[in-house]
Amino acid sequence: MREYLLVFLVALTVTYLLTVIAREIALRTGAVAKVRDRDVHAEPIPYLGGLAMLGGLYAAYLVAKRLPFLSTSDTLVFHDVSTVLMCGALICGLGVLDDIFDLDALTKFGGQLLIVGLLVQQGVGFYYFPGAPGVQYSLDPGQAAVLTLLVVIGTINAVNFVDGLDGLAAGVVGIGAAAFFVFTYTLSAVNELTLATTGAMLSAALAGACAGFLPHNFHPARLFMGDSGSMLIGLVLSASALTLTGQFTGREITSGGNPFFVAVLPVLLPVSLLMVPLVDLVLAVVRRTRAGRSPFSPDKQHLHHRLLEIGHSQRRAVLIMWMWAGILASGAVLVSLVRGPLVWFSLVVMLLFAVAMTFVLPVINRPGRTGLGDTGLAGNAGVETTDSGPPATL
Repeated sequence: MREYLLVFLVALTVTYLLTVIAREIALRTGAVAKVRDRDVHAEPIPYLGGLAMLGGLYAAYLVAKRLPFLSTSDTLVFHDVSTVLMCGALICGLGVLDDIFDLDALTKFGGQLLIVGLLVQQGVGFYYFPGAPGVQYSLDPGQAAVLTLLVVIGTINAVNFVDGLDGLAAGVVGIGAAAFFVFTYTLSAVNELTLATTGAMLSAALAGACAGFLPHNFHPARLFMGDSGSMLIGLVLSASALTLTGQFTGREITSGGNPFFVAVLPVLLPVSLLMVPLVDLVLAVVRRTRAGRSPFSPDKQHLHHRLLEIGHSQRRAVLIMWMWAGILASGAVLVSLVRGPLVWFSLVVMLLFAVAMTFVLPVINRPGRTGLGDTGLAGNAGVETTDSGPPATL
């Protein structure tokens, strides 16, 4: 655990320090978020925060290779980590080009397909589905490749889609990475398997990179991650979850919890964590096509816009969405590791609390009443944010 904590801290520190350099590069190259009608920021903000996050991830990887315990792990672990980071660097580069030159959606999507295809070709992907107790169904290479492409590209674009308020995407993905680290580490310990896993290493580094970026990105943001960051962290989050099935068989990792949920968590976690933006994505497509507009056309009716409209300040809207992400991610992990009615009762209580905070808090914190943690930030006053542009497919 101490070595993983060091990996987390290295990624955090290096990312935090590199944001200054990334901001300077963005200003010199013109990678700046201009104010658009659908945005809620009031002044141009530099992009390219993804470069700092990539530097933090690579620094954590290099340190992990020198640590007493992690350095002795199976060669497959560092092979998969290096593969994910290599593809992460490529998709970060694609995002940098988009942040500077504003690539069209088809070009970005084609680049995503090629990069994730390389990820699959290097052996990172989903390998099996669970069946009856003690039974697993292996996927043939074609099925595994299609499922991996769907999960990874879907996650990349969902993170890009949710990246609309200061600190929102970094917080949501950081929460998911922390939850998956707890899941992977606990599962290995319960089943008496090696604690040195690809998923644990990548998720610890990713959580650190997100935490190191947040001080520069939380409202009022001084730097946006841009497509270079949103696509990077989306790829690393989903790929780190998928590596679990490549390192252990279903029979090795099903004790101490719910066998079905343990086996499907690599798919369940990215989906559960990004359920809110995925629902927002579907609603946006339906809303725009019903209005006779292209599904790619922008608007200001996303979930984070609606939270602002009902009375949340920007900071509180971000915290609300972090809370929902935390409940969904921790719920997926709890259901996978623990059995019993207490788990479901706890989830119901958390959901009721989240609903109350989402819809009741704006009512009791209307202008003229004492604010609850958002003094001086009531309503939409002072709002000035957006991160990356629309996702490649929307």
